[in-house]
Amino acid sequence: MTEPRDLAAPCGRRFPEEHLSGWLDGALTQGEEQRVRIHLENCPACREEVAAMARLREIAMSTRFDVPGDDQWNEAPRTAGSRFARRAGWILALVWAVSVALFALWQIATAPEGLAPKLIVFGGLAAAVLLFLSILLDRLRMLPGDRYRRVQR
Repeated sequence: MTEPRDLAAPCGRRFPEEHLSGWLDGALTQGEEQRVRIHLENCPACREEVAAMARLREIAMSTRFDVPGDDQWNEAPRTAGSRFARRAGWILALVWAVSVALFALWQIATAPEGLAPKLIVFGGLAAAVLLFLSILLDRLRMLPGDRYRRVQR
């Protein structure tokens, strides 16, 4: 069985180019590693490519990144006006959502249709509310002992 040639390789290597970086990382099987090692012994172009990958890897591994300060990660409102606007916005959104839901439920409850559509709507809503309530109760119960509550990032 003949192996497919990597057509992008002018040297005619018989393995994919990804094997070169895999060889550098030590992530190849024994057979793949041996095939790449033998090829590198006879191919100066691939040896140079692996050397360039090694240099790039070394540069990437030695690069230092400045980690932003905790104050830059914080997305909380910074001024009293923005805190007020955010709280007022959430309160208005909550009041609006509850009002729309209550109006929709009132419309369904007073509609002249039969019992089946009402049971479907109320049953689905009741299930969603109960699931949300169970999650909320679990979160509230675990809140005092939550070790990650004050984590900012």
